[in-house]
Amino acid sequence: MFSRIKNIVNTEDKKRLLSNFLSLSLLQAFTYILPLLTLPYLVRVLGADKFGLVMFAQSFIMFFSILVDYGFNLSATREIAIHRDNKEKITEIFSSVMQIKFILIVVSFIILSIIVFTFEKFSNDWKLYYLTFLFVIGQAFFPIWYFQGMERMKYITIVNVFSKLLFTIFIFVFIRNKNDYILVPVLNSLGFILGGIISLWMIYKYFNLTFKIQSFQTMMVYFKDSSQFFLSRVSLSIYTSANTFVLGLFTNTTLVGYYSIAEKLYQAMSGIYHPIINTIYPYLSKTKNIFFYNKLFIIISIINTIGVIFIYLFSNDIIDIIFKIKSMEVNTVLLIFVTSSILHVPAILLGYPLLAAFGYPKYANLTVIQSSIIHLIGLGILTILKMITIYNVAYMVLITETTVFLTRIYYAKKFNLIFKRSK
Repeated sequence: MFSRIKNIVNTEDKKRLLSNFLSLSLLQAFTYILPLLTLPYLVRVLGADKFGLVMFAQSFIMFFSILVDYGFNLSATREIAIHRDNKEKITEIFSSVMQIKFILIVVSFIILSIIVFTFEKFSNDWKLYYLTFLFVIGQAFFPIWYFQGMERMKYITIVNVFSKLLFTIFIFVFIRNKNDYILVPVLNSLGFILGGIISLWMIYKYFNLTFKIQSFQTMMVYFKDSSQFFLSRVSLSIYTSANTFVLGLFTNTTLVGYYSIAEKLYQAMSGIYHPIINTIYPYLSKTKNIFFYNKLFIIISIINTIGVIFIYLFSNDIIDIIFKIKSMEVNTVLLIFVTSSILHVPAILLGYPLLAAFGYPKYANLTVIQSSIIHLIGLGILTILKMITIYNVAYMVLITETTVFLTRIYYAKKFNLIFKRSK
């Protein structure tokens, strides 16, 4: 068996690909498994009401996180992957992105302050929103995109796993009753802040890369280049973070809590495939190996379908075992999400890494923008008709995921990328 694996991984590129996949798999496992340990604990200790309030704050602050990221997790990863052998260019990319992120943090903080002290719904819990904003700062200075582009994920995995594990332990130590809900965003954010500090040190120490102030013109080049990716991320947030946010505005934090429980389980299920996608995106951007992609697409689609069937059969038991609750609302929303997963996973594969890596990022982003407009219109209609419920919002996710899948299939066929034979 080991000799067969050795024969498959017989080139430097494939060895690096396998190393990155294993690193990202470990990172993803901790990203989703650790919350599955802490979330049930938080639901029990804080109650659905306070847990829902914390989730609402996270969904609100996530908009600022998307603004600060500005699509660089995709555009900067691609640029670093293409120019990884040019140290001067890498310095320019890294420094420009970090400068832009700092400016966007300042802009985001100003916007946050205006909203918090203008609307009573936010000013009542202003401490919670400011403490949750620490997550934006930590994520901004955690340059995972650099390590992905360099295809050296083992470095960042060690840091990330350590920081997540440490602050997961802190959740159990410091969160003891409902009044401790204010500490949840602090503990979650400190992991990213610590990880960011260590990763920046590692970039300096092991990659001999130093920060150099870039001109305004240089920054604008990367800012404009990432705009299409930013629009895609904003559009994506409309049918992810926006759903929890809308529920929080028009229902109550208890229902937000129920919705968030189902959503976290759904995200954990679909997140299993992200290490593969994040690993092959820079690889395919550089090699354009369509034959490799085709095989992977079929394998992942089959595994995903099997996972969907399993969740359908045991959803009630899964919720009961993990969260110790029996809730028709949580179970129904989870089944709606699981149905959308049948299309969500292949849709991701069709966008990133297929369309984007093979030279059509515009269309990968356009599909999300088009679908998010439909989602936004749907939420608007539900709001006007006063039909905002956790079920209807979940059904909008299903409609949107279906639209993303169908439009990406259309563009992939149009550019002759689906099951294209390698030359």
